Amino acid sequence: MFSGLSAFPLTPLNAGGIDEPAFVRLIERLVAAKVDSIGALGSTGNYAYLSIAERGRVARLAVEHAAGVPVMVGIGSVRTRDVLALAEEAQRAGASAVMLAPVSYQRLSDKEVYGLFEDVTRALSVPLCVYDNPGTTHFTFSDELHGEIARLPNVASIKIPGVPNDTIEAKVRVERLRALIPSHVSIGVSGDALGAMGLNAGCEVWYSAIGGTFPEAMLAITRAAQAGNADESLRLSARLQPLWQLFGEYGGSLRVTAAAAELLGLVEAPCLPRPLKAVDGEARERLAALVNELALS
Repeated sequence: MFSGLSAFPLTPLNAGGIDEPAFVRLIERLVAAKVDSIGALGSTGNYAYLSIAERGRVARLAVEHAAGVPVMVGIGSVRTRDVLALAEEAQRAGASAVMLAPVSYQRLSDKEVYGLFEDVTRALSVPLCVYDNPGTTHFTFSDELHGEIARLPNVASIKIPGVPNDTIEAKVRVERLRALIPSHVSIGVSGDALGAMGLNAGCEVWYSAIGGTFPEAMLAITRAAQAGNADESLRLSARLQPLWQLFGEYGGSLRVTAAAAELLGLVEAPCLPRPLKAVDGEARERLAALVNELALS
């Protein structure tokens, strides 16, 4: 399951809590688009803002409506006790894999992060993806630490935070990490603006936030890269540059993705947990024009 496009849907909320019908619609769209896997409860899925019970419910909904598409469930939390509880919930729900970011309030050391993954992988019966996201966790993995963690049981993939925006430098980056990890552990790129670059540089999977809302456009980029058509994948990605620019202006993909889902009528507005807010005003107008101009749906 750790290849191709892994699409990460929003977990939309309303006044009553999780907007379950809207979440199911998002999952069903991904199934219809034929994504390679679904990443529930990633950063786009607002996992950090949900209770253990809510996250268990989201995991069950995702698996129940995925129609056999593999579902990976995020289990990151501040305390190891809670990570283990979330891992158990995900496995009971039937998740095909779990994804773990080293979430913290106190800054973690390398030794503590290794210990976290050691404790969790020991308790798993499904594969684990290492979620490397320094923009939210404020922890930076060294390649050497990735190499050590990748040798733990059940570790199957590493989700790296983008690659250099240069063909040669991107390839060097991926090859440097590949030399330190076992061959059975895949390398996946995140940071949607660099998805095509990462796939062309040797990443096996694209962990895509916007793919959870616009799966067909991201699948086109993915399939071009998988077919060895690097120029076409980069052309399709460059076409979305105004969208990538909005991500950069508003602190990442979440607020823009939420606004896009609201504009398409896929979720109610507002859909994010307060105090988070989807982009509005002039940025929302720009986004609406882009969705229309690029025929994103």
